[in-house]
Amino acid sequence: MERLGRSKRICLIAGDDPGYLLIQPMDERDVAGFEHEAELIAARTHEPFALAGLVVEDWNRDLSPWEAPPVFGKEPFGNGAAVTLAYIEGQLVPLALERCGLPSDAPVILGGYSLAGLFALWSGYRTDAFAAIAAVSPSVWFPGWIGFAESHDPLAQCIYLSLGDREEKAKNPVMAQVGDCIRRQHALLEDRGVDTVLAWNRGNHFADPEERLAKGFAWCLGS
Repeated sequence: MERLGRSKRICLIAGDDPGYLLIQPMDERDVAGFEHEAELIAARTHEPFALAGLVVEDWNRDLSPWEAPPVFGKEPFGNGAAVTLAYIEGQLVPLALERCGLPSDAPVILGGYSLAGLFALWSGYRTDAFAAIAAVSPSVWFPGWIGFAESHDPLAQCIYLSLGDREEKAKNPVMAQVGDCIRRQHALLEDRGVDTVLAWNRGNHFADPEERLAKGFAWCLGS
């Protein structure tokens, strides 16, 4: 694994002669498991890929599509997703493609976990730049999200959704809506003709995130 960029915000793992670029927003704590995640993806696919991770500076600000009040704790959500998406499209993707020797039109897949999963899903409504989206345990309980999804058409044509089977058992009443929200999200994508799947995993929100991400990226590589 190497760090790219003057800000050291980009982590890159590239195999021999990759054909796909996978992009994942993450926080600094995720870096320790990044190589293991790449190994898990490789074990699930025969497609050669490079995996680029973007370490976001402020999770609640940089990945939120719009401002919202706190749902847990005291920190509200910002509206920095548009800036993060612009950075990914304008700087991270070209840099990673060049570093990996990939052409400018190589397929790029965007994925993420939790709020980063919601960011990936939202990005699939904002741009057609990504060949597929892996929204893994996405925060579709986010205030106003389902209304947004009901009133907008996705631009991405392949979208993976997943959730843990105990996530809707959360004690927080807002987060406990996640099961109904993910089912609604999946139905909306199906109605709009998107190639999609809703995968269920064992456990709560914090169970096996690297394995869940690997499953999502592998599905996207095969779609």
